[in-house]
Amino acid sequence: MPTGTLYLIPVPLAENAAAKSLTPYLVDTINSIKEYIVENEKTARRCLKEAGLKTPQSELIIHDYGKHNRDQNQTDFFSGLKAGNNVGLMSEAGCPGIADPGADIVNKAHQLGIKVVPLVGPSSILLALMASGFNGQSFTFHGYLPIDKAERSQKIKEIDALAMKYHQTQIFIETPFRNNPMLEEILKSAMPQTKLCIACNITGVDEFIQTKTITEWKKQVPDLHKKPTIFLLYR
Repeated sequence: MPTGTLYLIPVPLAENAAAKSLTPYLVDTINSIKEYIVENEKTARRCLKEAGLKTPQSELIIHDYGKHNRDQNQTDFFSGLKAGNNVGLMSEAGCPGIADPGADIVNKAHQLGIKVVPLVGPSSILLALMASGFNGQSFTFHGYLPIDKAERSQKIKEIDALAMKYHQTQIFIETPFRNNPMLEEILKSAMPQTKLCIACNITGVDEFIQTKTITEWKKQVPDLHKKPTIFLLYR
């Protein structure tokens, strides 16, 4: 029996951003499937509703692969796919598999010979790079930097040096409630002439994206507390 298809379904990055984040094809897709593997069930159900899901949510089969369930047996996640049913994979925000534990689900799907189809949608990392004015042909995403202050400072200096040596855009993120300490460390550790792009609340009503040198940022430091933010360095 042919297997089903695993559709990678992006989720809007900000509230009330569904209209500018989701394509008609994505909306058609969610209305053709009734089974989902999701990082956050509450977020997923809300997104499906906002996107225009017509199927009653009581009829959906939803598998939760949130942080408290990732060590459990995930065989049930793939039983529908093996039976020939199409299934959607949804992150908590943005694109599944990009800075997201959904990559493990996609990897397993490939191992089982299941077709994987990524759908077009918002990626905060790529949107930030697009808007930064930095090198879009050579870039590195570092994910989260060390929490320890000394280690974090050293890592920022290393990233700054890589940006200068290779003319390569360096991209990283932080947990939103630690954004301000991260920015403070960047301003202390990076070279004055290094360019920093701060991309905050992308696609939101209060979206903020600006590129300045470290010296220029020191003159007016923004408050990024609890705001989803992407940091980009370039020389």
